[in-house]
Parts: sequence; structure tokens; C-alpha cells
Amino acid sequence: MRWPVETWAIAGGALLAITLSNHAALAADPRYPDWPCAQAKVPEISVAAVWAGPSLDDAESKWKDDPKVSALVAKLSARRVPLDEAEKEIASFLSAAAADKTNAGKLLFAGLFDTLNAQRASIMNGLERVMRKQRQAAEKIRTDTLALQALQDATPPDQAKVDELGNQLTWETRIFEDRRHVVKYVCEVPTTIDQRLFALSRAIQQELD
Repeated sequence: MRWPVETWAIAGGALLAITLSNHAALAADPRYPDWPCAQAKVPEISVAAVWAGPSLDDAESKWKDDPKVSALVAKLSARRVPLDEAEKEIASFLSAAAADKTNAGKLLFAGLFDTLNAQRASIMNGLERVMRKQRQAAEKIRTDTLALQALQDATPPDQAKVDELGNQLTWETRIFEDRRHVVKYVCEVPTTIDQRLFALSRAIQQELD
């Protein structure tokens, strides 16, 4: 009994997927060969790209020293908190700051910038780690596919080994495909973080104007 054609189709699809991913990454930007997303990789967002408010001065290093700011940064950085709710929290916090509103706004932005940029970097690094694993997985699938073909072509074939390797190959390709689907979803997250940082920055600046 030869191994079902579905196994060969899955394995072939996995190899094709990783080949296309490699070409896409290289075409997007050869500086980042492990970057798996269609979106261009921007390693870091600059302050100037999202902040047109007053000079931050030493706020970038002092925001963690303010317990209220630190607590609010942790809350607003969580993507589960809706943006409209986050914007209301910002308005309430800065309104309560009264005469110290400008400094409070700078500290809050500095904290959000640091925290969201760190989240973004962590996710992007994770995506590249997964891409490297996918390359390794694709090579293993290729090797096992050739080995399975050789086992089936033997006379007589060792059916126990054929079944064992066929099951292993099915499992490997399933993991590969699952990762591929997760990567496609996670590729959207850095952009979501960028948009959140920009929206929160704008909300702070509007309160300071």
C-alpha cells in the first residue's frame, strides 16, 4: 500500500509555501531575510513619526518614576482596552493634572512610546524566530518526503516503516501549516500597535493644545 496522495499534496504545499515566503521576504527587503510578512519591516518607530508635542526633555527616562503614569501606561498599552476608552482615560488623567498637565502628558507619551515599541519589537523578533523554524521544518519535510518515497519504492516495501514515516510527515506538515496561518495573523499586529501608538499620541497632544 502506497501512502495516501493527500500526504504528498500536504508536503508539497508546505514546501511551496516556505519557498514563496522566502521569495516574498527577499523581495520585500533583502536586509531582513527572516521577515515573513508582506508588510515592509520597520524595525523601530521614531518619536518624531508619532509626536509633534512639546519637547520630551528627560521624560523618556523619568516616566517610570511616576507610579500613576506607570500604571496608566500599563493599562493603555494593552490592546484589549478599546481605543475610545483609552482616549477617555487620557483626557481624565491630564485634566486632573491641572497646572502640571504638560509634564504629565510628556511622561505619559514617553511611557506609551517605550512600552508599545517594546511590544512591537518582541512580536517582530518572534515572527523572525518562527520563520527560521519554518525553514528548518520545510527542510525536514523535504528530507522525510524523499525518504518515504524511497521506502515505498523498495521491493518489497517495509510497510511498518512506511506507515510510521508517513504519519510523522503528516504531523510535521500539519504543524508547518498551523504555524503559517498563525504567522499570517500575527503579521498584522505590528501595524495595529503602530496605529494604537499614533492614536494615543494624538489624544495626548489634543489635550495639551
